[in-house]
Amino acid sequence: MVRLWIVLGVAAAVFYIYSVADCALFDRSRVRGLPKPVWVLVIVLFPIIGGILWFLIGRGRRRAEVARRISAPDDDPAFLGKLRIDHDQEERIRRLEKELADLDDNGPDDQTGRRDG
Repeated sequence: MVRLWIVLGVAAAVFYIYSVADCALFDRSRVRGLPKPVWVLVIVLFPIIGGILWFLIGRGRRRAEVARRISAPDDDPAFLGKLRIDHDQEERIRRLEKELADLDDNGPDDQTGRRDG
């Protein structure tokens, strides 16, 4: 029975420390219900109950626009725009390489600039 009380005491202490640290470091704009300093005071004065209330009521969730995740690359407009730019650049490179190859085929055969003929 003593071991159970020791384990419960350690768990309560860990929960208390975690609750205070989480409340102190949590983003102020996402705190619900009470101001952040009041939440810290509630957790300090009522360790277990205050921590439970903090996690149930005070700790706000992420905003919808921040939490929105793109599931696939083809849903991301920035990625699709980058693909278009990459495709255009590759097409331009192919065209320039073809022009250079044509110039090499039609150009002088030696370094003096004269054509053999």
